[in-house]
Amino acid sequence: MNTSVYIAKRYLFSRKKMHAINIISGISMLGVFVGSAALVIILSVFNGFEKVILGLYSNFTPELKIEPRFGKAFDPNTTYFMQLHKDPRVFSYTQVLQEKALIMYNNKSFIGNIKGVTADFLKNKQLDSTIQDGSFTLQSDSMNYAVIGGTVAGSLSVNLSDPTPLRIYAPNRTAMSSSDPLNEFIVRNISPSGVFSIQQDFDDIAVTPISFARELLNEPVDVSSIEINCVKGTDVDAFQREIIDRAGGKYTVKNRIQQNTELYKTLNYERWFIFMILVFVLIIAIFNIIGSLTMLVIDKRKDIAILSSLGAGKKLVQGIFFFEGMMISGIGCIAGMVVGLIFCMLQQKYGFIKMGASMSVIDAYPIELRLKDFGLVLLTVGFIAVMASWISSRLSIKNLDDIKGDL
Repeated sequence: MNTSVYIAKRYLFSRKKMHAINIISGISMLGVFVGSAALVIILSVFNGFEKVILGLYSNFTPELKIEPRFGKAFDPNTTYFMQLHKDPRVFSYTQVLQEKALIMYNNKSFIGNIKGVTADFLKNKQLDSTIQDGSFTLQSDSMNYAVIGGTVAGSLSVNLSDPTPLRIYAPNRTAMSSSDPLNEFIVRNISPSGVFSIQQDFDDIAVTPISFARELLNEPVDVSSIEINCVKGTDVDAFQREIIDRAGGKYTVKNRIQQNTELYKTLNYERWFIFMILVFVLIIAIFNIIGSLTMLVIDKRKDIAILSSLGAGKKLVQGIFFFEGMMISGIGCIAGMVVGLIFCMLQQKYGFIKMGASMSVIDAYPIELRLKDFGLVLLTVGFIAVMASWISSRLSIKNLDDIKGDL
């Protein structure tokens, strides 16, 4: 065993009378332990939130979305789009016609988005998990129904048991000027069948059959977008590139990240912001090692002088206190990560830390463990520990000649 490591191990683990140096070293180790465990837990919680939020978004966000590069609508009846509809890699191919409209219910009004969709939209089996009241029904017995977001339902105080339909007003683009303002609008009634809740970006939507939207918006052919979900196992990125190449420059094709750029940026910013705060706390904890090792140097002046007299060089003396600092940091880090892992696994299984009754989507704090997070914590603690231990070890040989003279 390396002499420096052996002596450092003896200083750290040998039985001796407890005094201030041992207490400070223990506090330093405890600080690294708490910081490492906190990093593992916080990163895992953010992973869990990211998985839950993106899972909720994926209920309404398709894997690929085709939109016109210019304008608001396009004709989907081209040769390529008809071929794309029959592509074996496509699980669902949904034509969407979407536009803002005025929604009225019992003398209350709300400006929301009418989203008309074709039948493939309902192939998404996760839609039912978003329903708060009623069901996700768009057509039944030749009757059209609307499934409305929680914001729409709350603003209009919609009661699904009330037979009163939603009254929807959309601008009539073909209307001539008239003294009656109502002639400038197309008005249609539709009954709500369910209320869903995901997030503010989606909860102002009323989903209807596309036939109803075409009639309301007086748009018999064009669509706002085509939403595509792929068969499991499909390389979505390669499929996206293929569609871009074949569809031409008139269209944009976005994957889920590109459709929700701000969401992904926000999740990453929050994650790294919290990570940096905890790293600063960890830096303070680890740099306590400098204080404990400095006191250890003072306490071991005679030992250092004896070692120097026996021929030990500055490198060996410096190595003793460097490895002492690394042991303190290493033990605290490994123990912290193990405890953090155990805590996360228990939270995953039992969910004993709840988020509160106001949260309807998830009950307990979500957890997702990722191996790269443990590597990140280990590298972060290791880097800071090396810096702190190196500073401490340099202090140990600063006045080595004076220490030898005192012997």
